[in-house]
Amino acid sequence: MTRIGIIGGSGLYDIEGVTNIKEKKVETPFGDPSDNYIIGELEGVEIIFLPRHGRGHIVMPTDINYRANIYGMKSFGVEKIISFSAAGSLREELDPGTFVIVDQFFDRTNATRRNTFFGEGIVAHIAFAEPVCGDVGKLVFEEAKEMGIKAVMGGTYVNMEGPAFSTKAESNLYRKWGMDVIGMTNLVEAKLAREAGICYCTVAMITDYDCWHPDHDSVTVDMIVECLKKNSSNAKKLIKKIIPKANKLNRDCICSKALAAAIITSRAKIPERVKEKLKVIIDKYIN
Repeated sequence: MTRIGIIGGSGLYDIEGVTNIKEKKVETPFGDPSDNYIIGELEGVEIIFLPRHGRGHIVMPTDINYRANIYGMKSFGVEKIISFSAAGSLREELDPGTFVIVDQFFDRTNATRRNTFFGEGIVAHIAFAEPVCGDVGKLVFEEAKEMGIKAVMGGTYVNMEGPAFSTKAESNLYRKWGMDVIGMTNLVEAKLAREAGICYCTVAMITDYDCWHPDHDSVTVDMIVECLKKNSSNAKKLIKKIIPKANKLNRDCICSKALAAAIITSRAKIPERVKEKLKVIIDKYIN
């Protein structure tokens, strides 16, 4: 059975039509994931949900164990991950409620996040010019548009460090650089998914304009919460619609073959403990 991963808020698994729901705690060589994985079925497709910040939003963006989260997905046999994430807009036309199907990332983190499975005696350099799966992204965009959700195909996601939001100087600089949306989480997920040979797509759900906007100070917490609720409702409807079709997508993209020519370490030099640690990711490339 094909398995599709969904990473996002803790309520995304509460979708009408999902059956056989159960939880599973996963132990990984990289520590504990953000929470237990929620497993369910929708029209014969098994879905693996994970709340990236843990239920109750208890893990800061910097502290998320991204390696454990993606490794856990890989251990379930997940081939495609669709990531839903709240984001701020850096463009007037990308107003709250818009779903941006991100196609590029710009890293503004402080290198505090472990963003590779490799090291400890094994080196790999994946190609990352196109950091998300175009095939999955196109499907998500087309289905969102058909549903009447305001969706935009393509955009650059600035991954800031957080947990504080931007200063006005930073926000205005990102706009001058041509960035489109800003968030705190998705870049590392995309890198690790690529290393793991998983198709990955980011849906940046706009909740507000970043602080560059002249009306930013008039935005209230209640307004943002209301937008979050609307975005979450649309995300659930979108997941229900795209899962059966995503299941049928052929994996002709670069994602599944990312490691084929990326591991440059001599096979004889890779420590046995590392081979075992990364078995679910590298086994077919070193044996």
